[in-house]
Amino acid sequence: MSVLKEFHKATIELIQILQQPQTERDQKILQVEALLDRREALMKEIVPPFTPEEAELGKQIVTMNERLEQLITAEKVSIQKDIKELHVKKVSNTKYVNPYQNLSTDGMFYDKRK
Repeated sequence: MSVLKEFHKATIELIQILQQPQTERDQKILQVEALLDRREALMKEIVPPFTPEEAELGKQIVTMNERLEQLITAEKVSIQKDIKELHVKKVSNTKYVNPYQNLSTDGMFYDKRK
């Protein structure tokens, strides 16, 4: 199998993994990283000249890469959103447990006399 066909197959697998509904995220990330590493290694082996069939395959890969970038960006945004939500929950939980922890008394007069 030519290198370009293997690259095409790896790209298809990557798109399929990213299009799956929310499965186990850690496993999904590991699969994506492995396929990206494999594609990177294959990309270094792709050298011209290309046959007309390989040129057509290359055009398909370019359009698939655009879709792949969209999916990866969407996954990244989802992860960032979850991290932000987790941070907000952590802060609100801390405020609930100890509401007087971060009170600022700067610029306020406090009279101790009764």
